[in-house]
Amino acid sequence: MTTADRIRHVELSTLTLPLERPVSDAKVLTGRQRPMTEIVFLVATVTTEQGLSGTGFSYSKRAGGPAQYAHAREVAADALGEDPNDIAKLYTKLLWSGASVGRSGVATQALAAIDIALYDLKSKRAGLSLAKFLGAHRDSVRTYNTSGGFLHAPLEEVLARADESLAAGIGGIKIKVGQPDRREDLRRVSAVREHLGPDVPLMVDANQQWDRTSALRMGRALEEFDLVWIEEPLDAYDAVGHADLARALDTPIATGEMLSSVGEHLALVEHRSADVIQPDAPRIGGITPFLRLAALADQAGLDLAPHFAMEIHLHLAAAYPREPWVEHFEWLNPLFEERLETVEGRMLVPDRPGLGFTLSEQARAWTTDRVEFGRA
Repeated sequence: MTTADRIRHVELSTLTLPLERPVSDAKVLTGRQRPMTEIVFLVATVTTEQGLSGTGFSYSKRAGGPAQYAHAREVAADALGEDPNDIAKLYTKLLWSGASVGRSGVATQALAAIDIALYDLKSKRAGLSLAKFLGAHRDSVRTYNTSGGFLHAPLEEVLARADESLAAGIGGIKIKVGQPDRREDLRRVSAVREHLGPDVPLMVDANQQWDRTSALRMGRALEEFDLVWIEEPLDAYDAVGHADLARALDTPIATGEMLSSVGEHLALVEHRSADVIQPDAPRIGGITPFLRLAALADQAGLDLAPHFAMEIHLHLAAAYPREPWVEHFEWLNPLFEERLETVEGRMLVPDRPGLGFTLSEQARAWTTDRVEFGRA
């Protein structure tokens, strides 16, 4: 019988990962955002009286990282003395600790790092990978690459990066669209499809840059390329517009990555706004809300393709009943000692306990601030 355990120490830190080159999607080309040059992370490590520990992270692109860190610092001490096994109870407690600023956005993203750390800890206690702890349906997940298809890259580079991804065992290729000149979008998609041939899975991502009329016209023009999906054709909160588009097109619609709570995703599920739902565990508050949403999505018959953070989402996708996809980004590799493997179009679930990752010395060198609560 396992004796009761208690949280005795929580460490929070923030670090900034610089990107090798500025990254642009359609939001940059339409003037809505500046190129992305770095990613700011919130890292949480939770340690118990029995000496067990777990680590999780959340992140922010372009803005919001300092806000996540500040909010986590205000509520983290409320986890001290609690049983780390009671993750749902702890999530609710911390959520209400900061409820005056809401229960979505920064408020939940700040909790995500702690929530994910608790799942890392609990699955380590069981001696299982997180996927096995949750109840895996598979030991590998279909994977596609996004990092080589951004709009700052000339077409020749996109094609070369696609070849590199396929040679590395990644199964599909996603490229960005949504430029002001839609003819250029079609030219790039046509060239990539011709280069890859008819059998390689190909997706496109408009990053919310079309209005309803443009999305319908582009969706019809893109039908000939046999895409796996068209991602974020409309504003992330336009559930009705996405639903109309999904009914009008043969190509599946994917969306959801920008939403920051289960409640915000409910509109997508209820309106049948997407064929593929794309939640991001750090963005919606961690694994606890992700699992709630996954149950709703499965009940609605939706496919799953979590956004970014493959180090977390590989495990969650492996535990989804329907065959999912996981997004391959090598950007976070410098943060961890371990690497994920891709073979024959699939990403292998590691058999290491928990998430299966340890922070690198480089991650520690990029750390800009740290705070501790409780007894070390």
